[in-house]
Amino acid sequence: MAEQEGWVRVASAGDVPAGQGIAVKLGDREIAIFHVEGGGFFATDNVCTHEYAQLHEGWLEGHEIECPLHAGRFDVRTGKALCAPVEENVKTYELQVSGSDILLKAPS
Repeated sequence: MAEQEGWVRVASAGDVPAGQGIAVKLGDREIAIFHVEGGGFFATDNVCTHEYAQLHEGWLEGHEIECPLHAGRFDVRTGKALCAPVEENVKTYELQVSGSDILLKAPS
């Protein structure tokens, strides 16, 4: 992964089909990259805050990702927990697309 001015390339835009998510690693963090149809790309922690489940394996509808384990939902733009059983927001990450590269802001 090439690093430039605090941004790290983690994937190609073509790696993330519209309406889906993928998992990437940034250091020791597992991050989900979501491609919202007509709405761009967003990044969150990949692990649900309720119980251990990988969010990239959930169902993306619009800007909401539904956890595959207990059906809690998060807004991928803000990380906000939207319904039970999740009560704690999920962390989000700054993301930008440069050409075909997806770049994440490296946490300090």
